[in-house]
Amino acid sequence: MKSGLLGIVIAAVALVLYWSAYILTPTEQALVLQFGEVKKEETEPGLKFKLPWQNVIILDKRILDLNMPPLEAIVADKKRLTVDAFARYRIAEPVRFYQSVNNVNEGSRRLATFLQSSLRSELAKATFVQVVRDERSDLMEKIRQDVDKSAAAIGIDVIDVKIRRADLPEANSQAIVRRMQTERQREATEIRAQGEEQSRRIKSRADRDATVLIAEAQRDADIIRGDGDAAANQIFAGAYGKDPSFFEFYRSMQAYTKALEDGETSLVLSPDSDFFRFFNDPSGKAGAAVSGASQ
Repeated sequence: MKSGLLGIVIAAVALVLYWSAYILTPTEQALVLQFGEVKKEETEPGLKFKLPWQNVIILDKRILDLNMPPLEAIVADKKRLTVDAFARYRIAEPVRFYQSVNNVNEGSRRLATFLQSSLRSELAKATFVQVVRDERSDLMEKIRQDVDKSAAAIGIDVIDVKIRRADLPEANSQAIVRRMQTERQREATEIRAQGEEQSRRIKSRADRDATVLIAEAQRDADIIRGDGDAAANQIFAGAYGKDPSFFEFYRSMQAYTKALEDGETSLVLSPDSDFFRFFNDPSGKAGAAVSGASQ
C-alpha cells in the first residue's frame, strides 16, 4: 500500500515537473503567461520553472529578416521607381512585443507597414540619382532611424534597412532606352556633321596651301629660269665676243639641226643662199661673198 502511494506521489511530482519545467536555448527568450497575463520574462538560457497552470511563449532572440514585396515609389524628380527592400530586426522588448502584436507574423506585418510608409516618404524627398548612386547609404540610414522609432512602440529594434534593387518600371526603362538611342543618334549625327565640316575646312586649307606652294614654286622656277637665260645670254655674248666666226658656225649648226629634222615641212631655198654658206665653205666666207656679190 505504501509502495503504491509512493509511486503515485512520484508520478504526480514527475507530472508537475513536466508541466512546470522548460528549457531555453541561447537563441530564445520566453514569456510566462497566467490566464493571458504576462507574469515573467526570461531572457537567459537554461532550465526554467513555472507553475503548472501557466504557459510559456517562446520568442526568437536572434536577428530576424523581413523581406518586402517590390513596391513602386515616386522620387523627387517625378520618376517612378520599383524598389525591392528588406530589413533586419530583433525583438528587443518581449513583453511589449507580445502585448502589441502577440506573435512574430503579426510583428513582421506591422513592421512591413512601417517600412513601406518610410520608404515612400523618404524616397519622395530624393532624386533618382541620389537613390541609385549618390546618397543611397545616407538615405537608408534615415529610413532605418524612422522605422526604428515606429517599431519601438511594438518592442522591435530595427538593425538595418537595405534596398536590393531600385529600377525604373519596365515600360519606363524601354522608353528611356529609346530616348537614349535617339539622343545618341542625334549626337552621332552632330559629331559626323562636325567631322565633315572639319574635313572640308582641312581640305580647303590644304588646297589653298597647295596653290600657294605651286605658285611660289612656279615663281621661283621662272626667276631661276630667267636668271639661267640671262647667264646663258651673257655666256653666249662673251663667247661671241671672243670668236664671232665660231659662234656664227655653232649657231648655224643648231639652225641646220632644227630646220632639217624629220617632218612634213619643206624648205625651198637657193643653193647659194646665205643660210647654206657653211655647206659651201666651212669658214662661211664663200657664202658671205656670194651674198655680197648678189647685193
